[in-house]
This record gives sequence, C-alpha cells and structure tokens, in this order.
Amino acid sequence: MSAAAVGFWVLWSMSVLVLNCGSSSLKFALIDPVSRLTRLSGLAERLFEPEPSLSVRDAEKTVTKLEAQGHEAALQGVLAALEARGLSDVSSVGHRVVHGGERFKRSVRITPEVLAGIEACVPLAPLHNPANVLGIRGAMASFPNLEHVAVFDTAFHQTMPERAFRYAVPNDLYLEHGVRRYGFHGTSHAFVTAQAAKFLGVPLERSALISAHLGNGCSLAAVLNGRSVDCSMGLTPLEGLVMGTRSGDVDPGLHGFLQTQLGWSLEKITGVLNRESGLLGLSGLSNDCRELQEAAHNGHEGALLALEVFCYRLAKGIAAMSVALGKLDALIFTGGIGENSVFVRAKTLELLAVLGLHLDAPRNALAVAGKSGKISEDGRTVALVVPTNEELMIALETQEVLA
Repeated sequence: MSAAAVGFWVLWSMSVLVLNCGSSSLKFALIDPVSRLTRLSGLAERLFEPEPSLSVRDAEKTVTKLEAQGHEAALQGVLAALEARGLSDVSSVGHRVVHGGERFKRSVRITPEVLAGIEACVPLAPLHNPANVLGIRGAMASFPNLEHVAVFDTAFHQTMPERAFRYAVPNDLYLEHGVRRYGFHGTSHAFVTAQAAKFLGVPLERSALISAHLGNGCSLAAVLNGRSVDCSMGLTPLEGLVMGTRSGDVDPGLHGFLQTQLGWSLEKITGVLNRESGLLGLSGLSNDCRELQEAAHNGHEGALLALEVFCYRLAKGIAAMSVALGKLDALIFTGGIGENSVFVRAKTLELLAVLGLHLDAPRNALAVAGKSGKISEDGRTVALVVPTNEELMIALETQEVLA
C-alpha cells in the first residue's frame, strides 16, 4: 500500500468530532464516518448561568458540573470526556454554521479567511453566527492540531433558482446587502431526501421530494433531482412555517403597526416574533407539541388552536412546494415533531388529499421513536417518516472536504 493510500485510510478510519454551538449551549457528537456509528454524544448547557453542566451519553448518561462558564469551559469538558474514555482517535472537527450567505455554497476547511467570511454573515444571523464563531475559535484553541471544517445550514439551498430566492424589493437591497431568501436546515433536508430516495428505490438525481423538518424550528424544502429548488425559510430562520416559539410568516406591516400603536422597539418586536410566538404564543401554554397534544385532548382551547394553525399552515406550505417540483414522488416528515407526532402527520395529510396523499392510520401509529417507513395508503402518493441525523451528515461532509 502506498504512503498516500495509508494516509487516506488513517483519515477515514478515525472519528469526527461534530460541534454545534448555540448562544448558551454546545452539542457534540463523536462519529465514525465509516461505520456511521455515534461513539459518544452530549450537551453542555446553561453556559452563562451560575451552574453550567455537561451531560455525556455513551453506554449510559452522566452529568457533571463544568468548572467555569462559557464555551471554552464546555470544550474543555468535552476534551476531558474524550480523554477519560480513551477516545483519542479524533481526526477532525466538523462545525455546524447556521448562515453562510452567498459566499459559502459548500462545506469548507476553516482558514482565517473563512472565519472572517462567517463573521461577515453575522448581520444575516445575529442570533446564531456569533455563537458559531465562538465555538470555532474555542475549538481551534482546544484542538489546535486538528483540521476544522465548517458545514453550513444554508449551503444546500444555494441551488435555488433566482425566481425562488429573490424578494420583490429594490435590486440594490439584494446586490449591495444580500437581502434574499437563503433557507436553512440544509444538512437535515439533504440527509433525509437521500434516505428517502433509497427507500423508494429511485436514483436521487431523478426524484422529486418535499422534506418537512418539524421541530422547535420548522422548514420545508422542495428537492428536485437531489438539488434544493425552494425552501420555506428566508433571509433568516424566522420566515415560513409556524414553529415552537417563532411566528413564521406575518404581514411585514406588523412591525410598523406594533411600533406606532404600542411603541415597541425593533428589538422588542424581533424578540417577540422569535421567542414568544408560534405554538407558545397561540396556545398561551407551551411550545412543546407533546404537551399541547395532551392539553388539547383534555379540552384546552388554546392548545387545540395552536395545533390546528400549525397543521393548516404546514399543509399550505407543502402544497406550495409542489409547484416548484412539477411532480411529487414523496413527502417526508422528519425532526422531533415530524418523527413522533402521529397527530400532526394525520391532520396534515387530511388536508392534502388534493395531492393524492391519504393516511394509513396503523402505519402512522407505528412510525414513532426513531422508526421509519411509509405512512400513506398503497397506490397513493407516498408519505414517509425518515429520522434525520444532522450530526452524521456533518461528519460525512467534514471527511469529504478533507479527503
């Protein structure tokens, strides 16, 4: 075996550390990209509160108190967890980055220039990219001898045609300030559409699929021949579907109305639409779909309204995405709600008979807790449940960049 071949095999036989840094949390997973097995995973949370903690899951779950606040302390905790378990064969680090703008159309090795480009996208994702940058800087300090790769939520959607990504606003806003639709959850949509094509037994490059990623954040993607051609999220992750605490689409005039009638500042309006709206705002109870379903069953009118609006807007969005495809091979449900809410899937398909989607109730009831498969009647347009695995997708993208 040549030296180059040996180096290639060593690279592919080692694990990728996947990091997903939020403003006050850090998720991680150690993944073998060859076997596709997760060797270790965990979550550091409440990073800027008095008692930040790190939970680690392998054979069992352990929770420890971090020695200090912030992302660097969390990364040191992750490093200690790896060392304590003898998991030293880390080949590289893959970082989830929410917004890559138009500059980053694919995953890239992180260089000073790339990091500057990610920072330049902060105005497009002020709630996400600063945390991503903090995580990258901290990880590069903690793992200085490893290669680091950025995997962008927006990259998968850079194949959208201009008619799908442009807003009807003055050209200068797009040309000089990047005001356009970008789309998000790209790693999830890419993963589940590839899995769905395998399930259907059709080549991905000759498929027409709609992916519904439903969790606390929700988005739809129309994927034609393996390429994203439309997405429900826009300039920011606030556009589109009703979500856990995000409003999704509202009249743009709402901002002016709230400012003039209530005296709200732009900061307050943005905060309310991002953190106090969606399922939480409609129900007045919770952003947790499981809690809302139980409450609705017990007669809570706000919970029932929230679920009705959620499913109605979701069905409308799915129907709209079909326009971008011209045909529909399958509708995919994924994410925490998409993979587990029998109610949401049933209610949504009930509204989509116009697309030939008809629920098979027994199949739907079985497709929970990580189980995948068809939930539609035979002979009808296919609806599938496909569990997502964004961490695995980031690991595979990282290895592809480095190989």
